[in-house]
Order: sequence, then structure tokens, then C-alpha cells
Amino acid sequence: MSASSLAQAYLSTVHDLLRRIESAEAEHVEAAARLLTERIAEDRLVHVYGPGGHSNLATQEVFFRAGGLMHVNAILDEGTLLSNGALRSMAVERLPGYGRVVIERAGLTAGDVLVLVNAYGINSALIDAAMTARDLGVATVGVSSREHADGTAPDHPARHPSGRNLHDLVDVHIDTKVPVGDAVVDVPGASERTAAVSTFANAFAMNWLVMTVVEQLAARGIDPPMWRSGNAPGGDEANARFIARFEGRVRHL
Repeated sequence: MSASSLAQAYLSTVHDLLRRIESAEAEHVEAAARLLTERIAEDRLVHVYGPGGHSNLATQEVFFRAGGLMHVNAILDEGTLLSNGALRSMAVERLPGYGRVVIERAGLTAGDVLVLVNAYGINSALIDAAMTARDLGVATVGVSSREHADGTAPDHPARHPSGRNLHDLVDVHIDTKVPVGDAVVDVPGASERTAAVSTFANAFAMNWLVMTVVEQLAARGIDPPMWRSGNAPGGDEANARFIARFEGRVRHL
């Protein structure tokens, strides 16, 4: 296969995946957006947590991001970041009880909303986070692949001891439809598939959710504070209008 044919195979698969999400998940995105819109209209933060090595990227995708909502509070816990060691990250995301500690220390209270995003929707840190949020009276939105969760054996070592899936625990679920195994391209002569798609799926779903929140707020006559790239003309000046409003509230600002 040539470099061009590999690109075509990958592009076609990613395109088809994003189209599947777009065609099936609009109702769920609208419902999830309503939860976030209600909080932002009250000048409350919306919290986002992506426990898992690469799922942390989905949290960062909508935090301090050009075109992103300033009301987003990213829960960037060090435990599952790959920068602290990939094998350590995997061990921590599989550790029962860890997600409960993270959410309990994040300061969420009844009436808040938490977006939980994870490619596969099964790991212990994620499931504990969802159950803890529910115990606290926090509304939850899940972003994960139902296919991947349902296709993973109940006794898989990555699973929470309860064997539960994120899509069964949250108030609203957005299905990213990531296939089992994540990688999607077969290369002749290679024993494993290459080219993962979950980062594309998560980023698409999260940005679609943000856009829908912005639209719902605008329909209410609310122009929400949004980040402009600091590298764009006037970016620093535009952002400076709101910094004081969020410093001290958004932990990682």
C-alpha cells in the first residue's frame, strides 16, 4: 500500500465514523447541551473529566481552547496523564476507588453537571467517577462508545469490579461508536491494525456539544464568554475581559 492509499483508507474510515455519530446522536447532543446551558445561564461552571491516558485529550480539547466556553472547568488529574508514565496511567485508570477520590476532591456539589468522556466507557476510574457524581446529586453526561463497552468481556482487567458501563450510569449519553480495538487500518504484513480513531470521535463529539451549547445560549439572548486564540489578532485583549471572572473558580486557569 502506498502512503496515499493508506491516507485514503484512514480518511474514509474516520469520515464514515463521524458521519455515523452526526446522523444518530443529535437528540442526545441536544439533551446534553440543555444540561450545560442551564448551568452556564446561571453563571455556573460545567465540569469535564476524561480519565484514561488518551481520553485526557478530550478534556483538554474543550478547555482554554479557541472557540471554547470559559465556563468549562477541566478536571485534569495527574494520575492518568501519560506524562507520568504510560503503564502507570493504565494502572491508575484501572484502580477501583480512584475516580471516587478525584470527584470528591473536585468540589462538585448537588446541581452541578459533569461531562465524563472516555473512549471505551468501562474503566474503574471512570465508573467510580460516574457513581460518585450520582451520589452527590450531580447531573452527568457520558461520551463514550457503546459498541466498545458492550463488546468488552465482563471479566476484562480494565473493567470496574461492578462490570458496569458508562452509558448505563449517566443521565445523557453520547455514543462515539468507536469500534472494539480502536485502530482501524489493516496493513499487509502487519499483525496488528494501526490508526486509532477515538481521538477524532471524542473531539468531534465534544466540539459538537460546545457548539450546541453556544447556540442554545444565543437563542436565550446570552452571548457566552468564549476563548479566542491568544495567537490571533486581539486574542489577549479579548480574553482579558473575562479572566478575573474565572480566576479562582476554574482550578487550572
